[in-house]
Amino acid sequence: MSSLFANYQPATGTYDELFDAASAPRANVRAVLDALGASAPADFARSQALAEMAMLTQGITFSVYADSRGTEKVFPFDLVPRIVAAADWAHLERGLAQRVAAIGHFLDDVYSAQRCFQDGVIPAELVLGAKQYLPMLRGIAPPGGVRVHIAGIDLIRDSDGTFRVLEDNVRTPSGVSYVVENRLATKRIFPRLFERAAIHRVDHYPAQLAETLRAAAPQGGDAATVVVLTPGPFNSAYFEHSFLARQMGVELVEASDLFVERDRVFLRTTLGPRPVDVIYRRTDEAFLDPEVFRPDSMLGVPGLMRAWRAGHVTLANAPGNGVADDKAVYPFIPDLIRYYLGEDALLAQVPTYVCLREADRAYVVDHLHELVVKAVDESGGYGMLMGPQATREERDEFRHRILADPRKYIAQPRVELSTCPTWCAETQRMEPRRVDLRPYILTTRAGSWVLPGGLTRVALVPGSYVVNSSQGGGSKDTWVQKERA
Repeated sequence: MSSLFANYQPATGTYDELFDAASAPRANVRAVLDALGASAPADFARSQALAEMAMLTQGITFSVYADSRGTEKVFPFDLVPRIVAAADWAHLERGLAQRVAAIGHFLDDVYSAQRCFQDGVIPAELVLGAKQYLPMLRGIAPPGGVRVHIAGIDLIRDSDGTFRVLEDNVRTPSGVSYVVENRLATKRIFPRLFERAAIHRVDHYPAQLAETLRAAAPQGGDAATVVVLTPGPFNSAYFEHSFLARQMGVELVEASDLFVERDRVFLRTTLGPRPVDVIYRRTDEAFLDPEVFRPDSMLGVPGLMRAWRAGHVTLANAPGNGVADDKAVYPFIPDLIRYYLGEDALLAQVPTYVCLREADRAYVVDHLHELVVKAVDESGGYGMLMGPQATREERDEFRHRILADPRKYIAQPRVELSTCPTWCAETQRMEPRRVDLRPYILTTRAGSWVLPGGLTRVALVPGSYVVNSSQGGGSKDTWVQKERA
């Protein structure tokens, strides 16, 4: 083995993405590791520094609202790619399309006939009690019939090497801009390696997204006017909003740029008002329209929901999707796949205890030291208890929280996330760090398209299971290998 990976040891009890348990490279990545490993550690350190400097100078950032030292952060990036074999990706691609299709049917049902409650597939009180369920939207069909235009499904790989869905993101999934930027960074640093590596491209995502959004227009057609609606430059994902608008060649707008007249949305331009057909909204629905949601919102467009209800503008994604992101709905997705599609779920999940159920709740409060507890309506690693690593006081606090409001919590056994070699600046060597994967799925009336890759997030803190950027995580480029001819 080359000097760069010579002393690499996968973490005990985990599945390593690039090496087997005997520290030998996996067969499908041997050629890539030989090429990467040809660099001496000092040379690789310089390459890593160059990549980080490029991220800094290009302003590839995110924001952390809770950090009192300042919110704007450069997104940490590690040069060692995460590589997915062609056969693994083919399975994931089918499973992701299946899952998004079932979620779409579920959302249609929840906001119309609610047959899934009547047939006992999922408890009505669990869904109707979700924070993100919006009863005022029942009976409204979105223009074009698609609710989940853009999905981000979080995956992990367990100690046996099985990919499992960890959670669903069908409101306003973020992070895809880093997928494209990570690829650009690795291509600049390793141009010759990319010439030899047979991996799928990811730089066409903005074009695919633009095509998806144009197809969602109420009247359809390439002439549709598409805009990206952002809350503004202080939003944590503003870099992504501006990046995608620029790459798609569409307007990046704030609420003040739009107005509604006769239930039509118009964009203010120097040539006069211009009708808008599709809004890729990156504003949370609570702030989307002060006539319907928060009346104090300065980030929304008065009358926007009237225009959507009338079928004159498409909102991507549709309001109300958040009920499918609820972590207490997640355990029922395999049942929903069978119910709506007549198929068994292709992708595995993590066993989950729903604290609203009495038996599940009793087990959870007695086994907090073994479980990971999550608030059903939180994200970004917040509202979570890592039971095996928590103190007695922290477990006692969560026990009281669960008993006081059981609907708000689910629990899962701690799954060993897979690891991937990651450059550690402190030790100047490769060390295993835990990773997850967020693929992105675009859906039109004709079906779904899965970006061949996704955002690999990496827990940069030794021993950590939390990969979220707001909690100190970073990212890697994700290489999906092509089928061999």
